[in-house]
Amino acid sequence: MTPTEFSATITDIRLESRDSVEVRWRMTLSATQFQPGDTGVLTATSRSGTRIEVPVLRVIEDSGEIWHIVEKPLAAGTDVVGRVDPPA
Repeated sequence: MTPTEFSATITDIRLESRDSVEVRWRMTLSATQFQPGDTGVLTATSRSGTRIEVPVLRVIEDSGEIWHIVEKPLAAGTDVVGRVDPPA
């Protein structure tokens, strides 16, 4: 893993927002290197070996917790590898 990659497990998922076009979810992880304002990707591997990449659209802090905002939710308990995009 590179310095901007880390392993974690999804610990919580909640609906962030929904409108007629888009649905957004927020997820917490057991560990993260993401900071508020970051973007990146979470990668999971299914039991069949298929890689699933979920873009992290933004990161927020709410009540002391770091939430990763995504369009495609993954189930709590899913192991992921996170990769933070380099600063622009």
